[in-house]
Amino acid sequence: MRDLLNALRRQWMLLLVSGIVLATLFFILKARNLPKLASHPHPAEDYAAAARRAEILRVQGKKLMNPLCRLELMSHKRKTSRAVILVHGYTSCPQQFQELGKRFYDLGDNVLIAPLPHHGLAYRMTEDQARLSAEELAAYADEVVDIARGLGDRVVMMGISAGGVTTAWAAQHRSDIDCAVIISPAFGFKEIPVPLTAAVMNIYSILPDSWSWWDEKLKEEVLPHYAYPRYSRRALTEILRLGFVVEQAAEHNSPAAKKIVMVCNPNDSSISKERTLQIVERWKAHQANLTSFTFDASLNLGHDLIDPNQAEQRIDIVYPKLIELCAEAIN
Repeated sequence: MRDLLNALRRQWMLLLVSGIVLATLFFILKARNLPKLASHPHPAEDYAAAARRAEILRVQGKKLMNPLCRLELMSHKRKTSRAVILVHGYTSCPQQFQELGKRFYDLGDNVLIAPLPHHGLAYRMTEDQARLSAEELAAYADEVVDIARGLGDRVVMMGISAGGVTTAWAAQHRSDIDCAVIISPAFGFKEIPVPLTAAVMNIYSILPDSWSWWDEKLKEEVLPHYAYPRYSRRALTEILRLGFVVEQAAEHNSPAAKKIVMVCNPNDSSISKERTLQIVERWKAHQANLTSFTFDASLNLGHDLIDPNQAEQRIDIVYPKLIELCAEAIN
């Protein structure tokens, strides 16, 4: 009788432990604490209003900013037929898109390149970047689209990496975007298996923040000197969080942007292509007006295929193709 009771206790204990493990896995494997992050449009009424709002953003924190990283408005001093918003990646700044912005400006566009929140500070070792939040990125997206509405009759928004996720959020919510070009979005990271992405996000959102160098050998000497040389895991968690917010919205609604172009780089060793495909499939399920373009693997492009100061850069091929994709989408 005693042996039977002991056996029953062991079985119940096994069931209890199994239940706890399954409940824990269910809890951490599902993205948690996702806000709705609805858009709150307040578009500029005309060019003058847009220019004023851009100037207000430009002078905010001016004394602390690297001069290369302040908001850049390449303006023809009037409303043009097309306005282009360019959104840089995490730890970079508007200088990343400066050269491509000039190309669009020379085509007759008004171009807006605004630093992401907590970016572009002159002190490269700042810990301020760790304060970045999904809510701030969404508010940033709303603001730059609002400004662009007064800069051009049509609006193109293009972003890379974290800027790509920010552009994706805008594409999901803003019907006044004529074309959203999303380049290598950081919906997930290659080092994290896709099924564990939500779990990693959940765990790091409650752990104390930690930092790593982008280059363990060069550390603070890593180029370019206008970008931050290290990253915050808390900030990366917030970028993932915004990506899950986009995915959640995409499950139920078609993206609002008139056209989306997803730009992929087969040699990208940073972001998860599988996570990007998950978002794309959700959009396609709603019959979104979406096309994809993949650069040839033989180009050996790095993750940052925009900044001309990157060693593996091929802007002679990348820039004309991105400009062409924008023209095709608008026309």
